[in-house]
Amino acid sequence: MKRRGTFAILLAVAIQLAALTATTSAGTARAGCAGQGNAGGRAAVQERAMLCLVNRARADRGLGLLAAPDSLARAAERKSADILSCNEFSHSACGRDPEYWPQRFGYSGCVGENIAYSIGAAATPRAIFRLWMNSSGHRENILRGSYDDIGIGMRIGEIDGYINAHVWTQQFGIRDC
Repeated sequence: MKRRGTFAILLAVAIQLAALTATTSAGTARAGCAGQGNAGGRAAVQERAMLCLVNRARADRGLGLLAAPDSLARAAERKSADILSCNEFSHSACGRDPEYWPQRFGYSGCVGENIAYSIGAAATPRAIFRLWMNSSGHRENILRGSYDDIGIGMRIGEIDGYINAHVWTQQFGIRDC
């Protein structure tokens, strides 16, 4: 009886420590990113919060910070607009490959892309960032050491019958590829 009680206490302590460690490491990546929990803020504020979250996660892992050239920011915004205007949640929304908008806005490097959408409290920069970090392919893009640049675009509209959906695009770039 005593052994089972001790085991239960140790298990409870281990679970609490694991939760604290996960919260602390995730919190470090998010600390100080203004607007990260606000889906009602202006798009530019939410996009800056997402950039902060991405660069904090990269810094926590010893990776270089991503620059945010205007060409990729405009490309990401247009991609989010395409997704809404075509009502097509796809990397090839409106029949355009992921490279289309970056090339159109003068980005000459190689690109990668993350897209997501959500509504309500699940549409905050922090919630979308967590969604991406919990998906191996999306996390790989965020943490890929070869990327130099990022563009982040968020648009609000109707998609798949969801009104006020926040559609997010991250365009990643390698300058010399």
